[in-house]
Amino acid sequence: MNKITDTVTLHNGVKMPRLGFGVYQVEDGRQVEQSVLSALRAGYRSIDTAEAYFNEDGVGRAIRASGVPREELFVTTKVWNTNQGYETTLQAFENSRKRLGLEYIDLYLIHWPARGKYLEAWRAFEKLYREGYVRAIGVCNCHEQHLNVIMQNYETVPMVNQVELHPLLSQERLRAFCRDNGIQIEAWAPLIRGQLNIPVLWELGRKYGKTPAQIVLRWDLQHGIITIPKSVHDSRIRENADIFDFELAEEDMRAIDALNRNARWGPDPDNFNF
Repeated sequence: MNKITDTVTLHNGVKMPRLGFGVYQVEDGRQVEQSVLSALRAGYRSIDTAEAYFNEDGVGRAIRASGVPREELFVTTKVWNTNQGYETTLQAFENSRKRLGLEYIDLYLIHWPARGKYLEAWRAFEKLYREGYVRAIGVCNCHEQHLNVIMQNYETVPMVNQVELHPLLSQERLRAFCRDNGIQIEAWAPLIRGQLNIPVLWELGRKYGKTPAQIVLRWDLQHGIITIPKSVHDSRIRENADIFDFELAEEDMRAIDALNRNARWGPDPDNFNF
């Protein structure tokens, strides 16, 4: 993990960047375009969006304006809960692909395991994957039981599980389950939505000459977790990428691990109604 372009190999052989750029709650239009362009200029090559973010159009415009060759990029988007199902998922994918202006998507994710719907969505995902419209398929916000149901009913094991994960919600049991089944864990809200006023993180920041955010992102990478911080500020976007010139000592990794409180900022995947 020496540079921003370092990748992890998913179980189907596709290489995915370890550090990506998220655009959750980034407004479509100028804000998302400038943010994505800043990220690409800073060296990020993985961009994570979703149909429910309502900014796929702007992400696509920024990609085209950047001049970065398509084969160097890794673009993720997601199907929203109301569009899960077989035919509806296929149509949602086509709509997302057109908004992004791309011939294929690198990673397509089920946004939440909508009860009674996500299995049919996965059937559509397998079709898209077989036909080459997506290079990898996966899920978000899935506990072990959701993943087991998919694996028991379909032949394709999800390549990625994107979940809320940060020092206050370290998800160790889920990480172990995914590791045992070849599923790559990816963290959303890795920076605890800005709630970084935690003494241990500040102490480690002083030790390494880094910010608490940089400490957390490095913790992610050293645990083998793909992470996708977001920002609309060019300086912060660059700062979040400046994590490849140091390594956390084992005792410092354990100190951050000990912060876990199983504290969620987002909904529990077992109890949501949207």
